[in-house]
Amino acid sequence: MHPTHQIRRIVTGHDDSGKAIVEMDGICPHVKVRPGAGFVSSLLWVTDETPARADVHGDRAERTIGVPPPPNGSILRVVDFPPVDENTEKIDQAELVKSMGAQHHAHGGGPARHPYMHRTKSVDYAIVLQGEIDMLLDDSEVHMKAGDFLIQQGTNHAWVNRSKEVCRIAFVLIDGVDPLDKA
Repeated sequence: MHPTHQIRRIVTGHDDSGKAIVEMDGICPHVKVRPGAGFVSSLLWVTDETPARADVHGDRAERTIGVPPPPNGSILRVVDFPPVDENTEKIDQAELVKSMGAQHHAHGGGPARHPYMHRTKSVDYAIVLQGEIDMLLDDSEVHMKAGDFLIQQGTNHAWVNRSKEVCRIAFVLIDGVDPLDKA
């Protein structure tokens, strides 16, 4: 368990008679620290199908999975982004993206704007819960702060925390069609 990243997760379901119950209530045990970048994330839930099944018992987040959702599925995770430091620019972008299970940036074949640049074949909903962060795109960036929402549609991006405090973001990623796939 990471000392500063403890997310309470409550999962409801039904008992054998159909009565609504709480199946799980506690600190989410699925915490991962991304080596090099220092991102800390809790994987709260994963679905493997659309429409999502609401009759599954057990912990659907008890698995190893990268950043993207499974085919036809979704992911709910909370990520803490620490402030960047002088070592950030030295991170090997290819290794970081590979460890995330994501795709390399795909803008004109040139070098990535930032070592954190990546993209997923998904529609992502991001809600900044605390702190502030910059979301870099290919040629622009957007500053976000607590209370801001983002809908991202398979774009190249990087999350860069230039503040002095941790930024916490809740993400829902839904499997999608790659907007750059012209086939």
